[in-house]
Amino acid sequence: MKKEITGEESAAMKAQRRKNFIARYGSLIALVLMVIIISLIKPRFVSFINLRNMFRLASINGLLAVGMTFVCLTGGIDLSVGAVMGCAGMYSAYFAQESMGQPAIVAVLVGVAMGLVIGIFNGVCVAYLKVPAFVGTLGSMSIAKSLTYLLTDAKPIPKLTESFKFIGGGMVGGVLPIPIIIFAVILAVCFLLLYKTRYGRYVFAVGGNANAARVSGINTKRIIASVYVLSGVLSALAGVITSARVTSGVTNTGEGYETDAIAMVVIGGTSLAGGKGRLWGTIVGIMLMICLTNGLDMLGVGAYYQMMVKGFVVILAVMLDSLSSD
Repeated sequence: MKKEITGEESAAMKAQRRKNFIARYGSLIALVLMVIIISLIKPRFVSFINLRNMFRLASINGLLAVGMTFVCLTGGIDLSVGAVMGCAGMYSAYFAQESMGQPAIVAVLVGVAMGLVIGIFNGVCVAYLKVPAFVGTLGSMSIAKSLTYLLTDAKPIPKLTESFKFIGGGMVGGVLPIPIIIFAVILAVCFLLLYKTRYGRYVFAVGGNANAARVSGINTKRIIASVYVLSGVLSALAGVITSARVTSGVTNTGEGYETDAIAMVVIGGTSLAGGKGRLWGTIVGIMLMICLTNGLDMLGVGAYYQMMVKGFVVILAVMLDSLSSD
């Protein structure tokens, strides 16, 4: 016998559907509205050159956000991504100096290796030593910054080789920047890893219920450790590209980027509690934050006010995440 649905139950179902719709498509709707509003005020916002610059910037921030997505899906957080980005950028720039006489690949590998080592350190601390992710990655953030300053006593590193600078400033066909191509390849690999492999299913399982995942035979410690390694490597790659793009190693590279990365991930619908999220949503979050920054620049909003706006965006994103989880 079919159960009749009361008016109260019907209202509750409609409210839940609205909540699910907002959680799934709210950030995309916000992005579309933002692009329309800013382009009406500043038509050059949608010019080819400006769009290309935004996508180039999104490719660097995006590497951090994609790594952060994997971490957040397991219920963790990585506060060291900005510091790792700066550390890797400085070490890669050090080996990319013309006076070193090293090929660009050596500088790239050194930078990525720095991210790998710090990522392993984070993974061991969080997964095996049971250090809370917030505390462990906060500590590694300080360590990475210290390693950055110790390398050159906080001095910038100029005169990098042309082959290294091509990684951040070169273009294919004079139109498509190299950083965008690198990000597109990394993003495709991460999509396959998360949605088409057993490893991706394990990441969601660990974030959803670590105890149940452990009972079902999943090596939860290894999965948790691996997402921090991935985050470290992608953050390091972002640092290498940034140093190549600005044509020098700068000690403050990556400062504040961890806040943007977290905001992009949460805006995209990934829950900080773990087990729920979408990589395509992170892409929407990346573009929303980049468009917001670029739009505020065009509108003449000062840097200090932009920091305030971003802070409110982060709080709003976390608040919406909490409401959608209720």
